[in-house]
Amino acid sequence: MTKATGNEPAHAADSHDLIRVQGARENNLKDVSVELPKRRLTVFTGVSGSGKSSLVFSTIAAESQRLINETYSTFVQGFMPTLARPEVDVLEGLTTAIIVDQQRMGSDPRSTVGTATDANAMLRILFSRLGKPYIGPPSAFSFNTPTVKASGAIKVEKGADAKAEKVTFTRTGGMCPNCEGRGKVSDFDLTAIYDASKSISEGAITIPGYSMDGWYGRIFTGCGFFDADKPVGQFTKQELDDLLYKEPTKIKVDGINVTYEGLIPKIQKSFLAKDVEAMQPHIRAFVERATTFTDCPECEGTRLSEAARSVKINGISIADACRMQITDLAAWVRELDEPTVAPLLVKLGHTLDSFVEIGLGYLSLERPAGTLSGGEAQRTKMIRHLGSALTDTTYVFDEPTSGLHPHDIQRANQLLLRLRDKGNTVLVVEHKPEMIQIADHIVDLGPGAGTGGGTVCFEGSVEGLRASDTVTGRHLDDRAALKESVRKPSGALEIRGENANNLKDVDVDVPLGVLVVVTGVAGSGKSSLVHGSIPKGAGVVSVDQSPIRGSRRSNPATYTGLLEPIRKAFAKANGVKPALFSANSAGACPACNGAGVIFMDLAMMAGVATPCEECEGKRFDSSVLEYRFGGRDISEVLAMSVAEAEEFFGAGEARIPAAHAILKRLADVGLGYVSLGQPLTTLSGGERQRLKLAVHMAEKGGVYVLDEPTTGLHLADVEQLLGLLDRLVESGKSVIVVEHHQAVMAHADWIIDIGPGAGHDGGSVVFEGTPAELVAARSTLTGEHLADYVGR
Repeated sequence: MTKATGNEPAHAADSHDLIRVQGARENNLKDVSVELPKRRLTVFTGVSGSGKSSLVFSTIAAESQRLINETYSTFVQGFMPTLARPEVDVLEGLTTAIIVDQQRMGSDPRSTVGTATDANAMLRILFSRLGKPYIGPPSAFSFNTPTVKASGAIKVEKGADAKAEKVTFTRTGGMCPNCEGRGKVSDFDLTAIYDASKSISEGAITIPGYSMDGWYGRIFTGCGFFDADKPVGQFTKQELDDLLYKEPTKIKVDGINVTYEGLIPKIQKSFLAKDVEAMQPHIRAFVERATTFTDCPECEGTRLSEAARSVKINGISIADACRMQITDLAAWVRELDEPTVAPLLVKLGHTLDSFVEIGLGYLSLERPAGTLSGGEAQRTKMIRHLGSALTDTTYVFDEPTSGLHPHDIQRANQLLLRLRDKGNTVLVVEHKPEMIQIADHIVDLGPGAGTGGGTVCFEGSVEGLRASDTVTGRHLDDRAALKESVRKPSGALEIRGENANNLKDVDVDVPLGVLVVVTGVAGSGKSSLVHGSIPKGAGVVSVDQSPIRGSRRSNPATYTGLLEPIRKAFAKANGVKPALFSANSAGACPACNGAGVIFMDLAMMAGVATPCEECEGKRFDSSVLEYRFGGRDISEVLAMSVAEAEEFFGAGEARIPAAHAILKRLADVGLGYVSLGQPLTTLSGGERQRLKLAVHMAEKGGVYVLDEPTTGLHLADVEQLLGLLDRLVESGKSVIVVEHHQAVMAHADWIIDIGPGAGHDGGSVVFEGTPAELVAARSTLTGEHLADYVGR
């Protein structure tokens, strides 16, 4: 066998070491061209809204996925999501892209950490093979599979005869029949549903929207199941049962066929089936008042049937296994020595070890997937890629440090470097200096956000970025100093004996009237303490990390309620109805129904959206655009940026105080560059979080609870956020922030550090005091990292 001498000419296949992007124009990108080295770690930086996600996710990753989908037959493509080709001139050197984004996992109550990562599927097989007593196949341990029994006659044709045979079918499922695999049952407070002292005709039903003047009144008075003029408190047992629980029944009212249904099943279908975040405020208040969710008494919240819980391996049932902290479960799986299921044990052990390695060993498999933070959800998605044998793929990450304590960022860095060293291209959108430091290549976008961004300001190494005069380069070594003096609290919120999740009888006094920062490693119990102990309700404004929902028809103006006073002002000035100034209502362009574009569906190929020729993308009927207010038509108002609109509606003939107040809040959270009519679907994660904060700032509350408000914020924007928090405190509010960013910690008046570790190693208060005291003591992980950060 002859070996290469090293003098052979380079092989043509080795010349494709770059991903080339030319003329990218997605969203706000302005003909961006970059060359990214393959098998290296490239970090994309820039202020929030500068175009990072548009370049990485909407251009490179989207085109890679589209090309992979095109390799399937047209029949298969018909069942897949259709992806449009990104606005770009040339894309060369692409490899298969695996996207690990921050999209929250579905908030379906049936989805858990175990089902989302296939760990549950492997456990079900394990218990069906090794568990004693044997009750059935893996489906017998699935809380999403009900037990079904059926019998009937089937006709079997044998030759010329057709013979009827009786067949019985049984499928054993693991679903608890009482809670239907949800683990929780809803209990109703009947006093919130009806007023017992009134009759139905007098308005006894207190459910939002149930007015007795319309159809509901005709149905309830004409159904004949009870006397509508008798106080509900005097109903017989049967009448009350019909009012509350009656199954859907066809009845005739005034000669019209309608369906009558009891109030409880009606509430369950119309209110409880919806996501709480998406509800209107008055409906959400009713649901929170009228319903309480408690653990199912039959399965004790495990979701599983009695039979599934009775099967054990070494004294442990599948419910016990799912309840264990994953670090303990991994140790239990390692102890099982059963050659007959060895491949399964190896795979299950590897999955559980990946949880521990990625810093999620404190979770349990039964944890509902919808309760994971954005950072936890992203790391959970990474698990299936950690042990993958694939190389030469492109991994795309969206702020993998989100939700991570500085102590955990080191571990995340190691994982990304390991993926790169296996021969993969790693693309990361990131703001944290700790992760920017490890990049092989950096692409800095900017210089500003929105229309002020979308160009490449710098390409090169970390040292080059530091020396460059870009916004990121200037702020890369920014370090917030500890405050000279801290504010004095005006009172304290006493928390006593708190045991939520992993908290261990925590007693703590949270100072009021100051900026309090709650810190600790991921999974230490910060959110459990803040969200579990501070009562929701009067005077508490809670801004969590749940994403804001909205279609491409939603925009900052509709989401914040800004459009309402503007529409009324336009209507009053022109003597017409307000609905004309809504592109989703009477004022919509008839050709495109107010969408601004015409969609052409091309079956399994990506649909084509072309600007509407009738309204030229303005979304309004031409007759509506003739009406003016302050010299502008409604489409010109929606095209304004927040900063422009704030000036426009703040003074002169176009002054609208209600609109100006909302615009001021949007400018305060740093969204001055966003246009009022920009679709919500095109906003970045950081922009959406700040939009949500602006809406919540309008609520009347004395205590603000913020969950990681620096998520998605550039180093330069953190300063603005600190100014906003200061203004809130100075206006007499109490601000409690769950945060990992050292700049926010250094700026606090008081720090409560939870730990020392995660899961059952956390749950205790390890420090209370000022940032200066925490730095001086260096007694906790947070203290160590904060001291290094401020250079003490």
